Amino acid sequence: MKQKYSSKNPALLIICLASFLVPFMGSAINLSLPQIGKSFSMGAVFQSWIATVYLITAAIFQVPFARLADLFGRKKVFVQGLALFSISTFLCGLSFSGTMLIVLRALAGMGSAMMFGTSMAILVSTFPPAHRGKAIGINTSVVYFALASGPFLGGLLTQYAGWQSLFFLVGLLGIVVAIFAAAIFKQEWIEAKGEHFDYIGSAVYASGLFGLIFGFSRLPDISGFILTAAGIACFTVFVIYELKEKQPIFNVRIFSGSKIFGLSCLSALINYACTSAIAFMLSLYLQYIRGFTPQNTGLILIVQACVQCAVSFYAGRLSDRLNPATFATSGMGIIVAGLAGLIFVTPCTSMAFIVFLLFLLGFGFGLFSSPNSNVIMSSVDKKYYGQASATMGTMRLTGQAFSMGIATMAISLSLGNRIISPESYGNFMKSFRITFIIFAALCMAGTYTSSFRLKNTRLM
Repeated sequence: MKQKYSSKNPALLIICLASFLVPFMGSAINLSLPQIGKSFSMGAVFQSWIATVYLITAAIFQVPFARLADLFGRKKVFVQGLALFSISTFLCGLSFSGTMLIVLRALAGMGSAMMFGTSMAILVSTFPPAHRGKAIGINTSVVYFALASGPFLGGLLTQYAGWQSLFFLVGLLGIVVAIFAAAIFKQEWIEAKGEHFDYIGSAVYASGLFGLIFGFSRLPDISGFILTAAGIACFTVFVIYELKEKQPIFNVRIFSGSKIFGLSCLSALINYACTSAIAFMLSLYLQYIRGFTPQNTGLILIVQACVQCAVSFYAGRLSDRLNPATFATSGMGIIVAGLAGLIFVTPCTSMAFIVFLLFLLGFGFGLFSSPNSNVIMSSVDKKYYGQASATMGTMRLTGQAFSMGIATMAISLSLGNRIISPESYGNFMKSFRITFIIFAALCMAGTYTSSFRLKNTRLM
């Protein structure tokens, strides 16, 4: 048995290395935003677009690239995506304006979509169901280790070597991993060779998701309502069109064929929507309101990610033997408590209390993530692994974009696009409370939705 699974280790290693880079960049960049804002005289709303534009492009292209991977090879798309992400990230360090930085972050998001539209499909194609939760748990632990080390190393690099050094480091490491992946990935996975690519469906899908995410980020402006409504209309057309298409870009019947799959994807969307902007808001709070350095801010934020890393590793293993939906639902309930606590944070709140809340959030999210991923990937047939992987990634990225959209909307309503200064600290704290009130309410609804899976979840 050991011999049988030893051949799986190279695939797991490559995926874990690639999975480290993206969340590391995402968590580390939050520590650099104030310094980047000073370099390019960017207001708080404009700063948020450094993260948001990446999430939008990553979400838009994930499903189309997953389909292209099924047609031409998951290895090929994965390696090319890793290369695009790495080169774009490296060039971010050479940016001479905020606009250039945002454009390059959009390209990095496209590369990320190519990676994460295929990585989980490669992983579950390599490991059988009895070992799948363990593999997913290891990969998820790596993600959380990246999230843990991101604030600490990002704070150090930003404080002592400038924010550009962060992009240079991640870009160079990514290029090395891409070369490594191209050299040792021996197998190619092609599930739909000879079929055609659904260009119309892909365009409608991209338009709908862009309208929905970008429009949401512009609320309550009238253009935000128009774009959001247009996005919903495009998605309605997309579903109708895909039901009639013989070789769709995305088989929407997966949702109707598996109630567990649909509920698990919805739970993931809600969970990421109410947690992803936590680091962004706390980074601004700790550096502006409390006056911490980037390094010390990173040391505080590292608590959540460290706990997530440890808990997700064991939760993934246990989800192979016990009902994974129980872990996921319990995790969301714990996250509700952590988010509710953040509502009451003030400029004078004890740091011990904030660290305790970060511990709760890390424990809850670690309990949720690996088991929920196991449920999603185990609730569909093998031929749909690529689409399930892309759907899971899209839920994550769309949820992250919505999360940043909620935070941006709260800041816009309370602060506008002014630079955060002592005169506007009161307005920022108002946006802080609004953000976490919405997050707590969303997560409570997500816990209720997740609970419907408790009696019916079975791993395939």
